[in-house]
Amino acid sequence: MNKLSSTLNTLVVLTVSSLTWITPTLASEVLSTNPNVIAPTGPIELHVPPPENGDPADSPPANSPHSCSAQLEAGIDRIVNNAPKQWGILVESIDHRTVYYSHNSDRYFIPASNTKLFTTATALQTLSPESQIKSSSLRSWVTIINQRSNNAYADSLFKYIGGRKTAQSVLGGMGINPNGFRLADGSGLSRRNIATPRALVELLRAMYYAPTRDVFYASLPIAGISGTLKNRMRNTQAEGIVMAKTGTLWGVRALSGYVNHPQYGLLVFSIIANAPTESGQRLVNTIDAIVLQLTRSTSCQEQIN
Repeated sequence: MNKLSSTLNTLVVLTVSSLTWITPTLASEVLSTNPNVIAPTGPIELHVPPPENGDPADSPPANSPHSCSAQLEAGIDRIVNNAPKQWGILVESIDHRTVYYSHNSDRYFIPASNTKLFTTATALQTLSPESQIKSSSLRSWVTIINQRSNNAYADSLFKYIGGRKTAQSVLGGMGINPNGFRLADGSGLSRRNIATPRALVELLRAMYYAPTRDVFYASLPIAGISGTLKNRMRNTQAEGIVMAKTGTLWGVRALSGYVNHPQYGLLVFSIIANAPTESGQRLVNTIDAIVLQLTRSTSCQEQIN
């Protein structure tokens, strides 16, 4: 697994035929410019390790941004260990730029409906939230797109704001690397959409500090409470403190957003799986297990107490 001090593993150049599930055209484009597209491997074993009991004298202070980071890394490593190439993950502090976990964070993945984050962010940077579009405010459009993951609204808004070129220009002006994503539509239905976890984290951080933050932030589903996360992670430590956009296509699951962590503060994260040989439910369960690793704090505190 990637650590802050580690270098990336040697990239494997895949044949175009191995990428036909993405589409032959995109395969040739991506291989000609970047070899870092993920190919499916074996099954994913879902395993969430129990909290480890260490020596309280060896524990860092509870308010340290690096408290229990080794446990966090080990826990996520175990979850994705059987199929590491299928996963891209990045977790950072929103304010201190502390990297808590990084795995394949600069590789391209199909992001599914996480594409809608690019669409709504571009719209909020281009227009006022109260701008009227077909008798509804942009604020309402953004909420419907992100909360309900409405594809028709997303594609219509994408065209309304000028499409791919507008998105590349506007988001690039916000400091988001334009080489970190490529948009074919506004909804994420196209398999020609690609993005890195880092590009999504950059987008989420930029929008958090944008003037329209409140509209964007409020549009995201909340774990166990609203939108497409209403029935996920209920009655867990993640309920009510994870605000994130889901992504679903055949062989693709994604979740990108924020965690209001009781010890670390606000975290920003992106988790993407491209695994066409795995069931969708197993991928969802694995993503939720990773998020639960991020939200755990009581085991660290118990060690210190």
